[in-house]
Amino acid sequence: MFNLRFKCTVISSWHMVLHAVPKANKMIANKNRYSETERFVYAKWIINYMRKHARTRTRVYGRENIPTDSNYIMYPNHQGKYDALGIILAQEKPCGVLWGKKQAERLMSRQVCGLIDAVVIDLDNNRDKVRAIMDVTRQVKSGRNFLIFPEGGYTDNKNELQEFQAGCFSCSLQTKTPIVPIALFDSYKSMNSNTFERVDTQVHFLKPILYSEYGELKKKEVAELVKSRIEERMAQIKAGKINESYELIG
Repeated sequence: MFNLRFKCTVISSWHMVLHAVPKANKMIANKNRYSETERFVYAKWIINYMRKHARTRTRVYGRENIPTDSNYIMYPNHQGKYDALGIILAQEKPCGVLWGKKQAERLMSRQVCGLIDAVVIDLDNNRDKVRAIMDVTRQVKSGRNFLIFPEGGYTDNKNELQEFQAGCFSCSLQTKTPIVPIALFDSYKSMNSNTFERVDTQVHFLKPILYSEYGELKKKEVAELVKSRIEERMAQIKAGKINESYELIG
């Protein structure tokens, strides 16, 4: 996979990068001068710029399912480089992301990670996995919202789900916060393809799963529950049974 679409998106955004990188670095280095909301808004501006240059529009379904009276943890399926970006653009309140180290070290990804106080994880290091999950748990307990991809990475799975790793659900079991399953559809087309036509991706926020529903389950059972909710939604999308209204980003 050459990912020509992603490379062209980066190249065509060079003039934005020239002024966005210094400004983002300044905001990251002076967090006492820039609030979490200010930094999150600027991160969204960068992401939206990249979205436009990737010729991507995103349909957002179920925004009303995002809790407003509690912080929460979101668990989506994983397809490609645009996944976290599409979800962040649909967020009104700041949220952190558990971000893979290899992705986080790239130019602009590094800046976005710093702006939103992402937790970077080395997926090849078991000790670092434990450290990262503990860090996310601590931040959620402090009141932050977080985005975690339970599949870990992605391959060429497109709209098919992979195995959900149970360990990341300890964050929810320890913080007792609502779980928001998210179904991503056609997200891989934005930055993990070699085509250049305009694409539409979909983000479906599903009904939150409260602690009263999952609190007595083991981590593996919670993983299976969340995966089943996403699988059900994906099947409905593929069957053309989604008649709900959506908000369009783009």
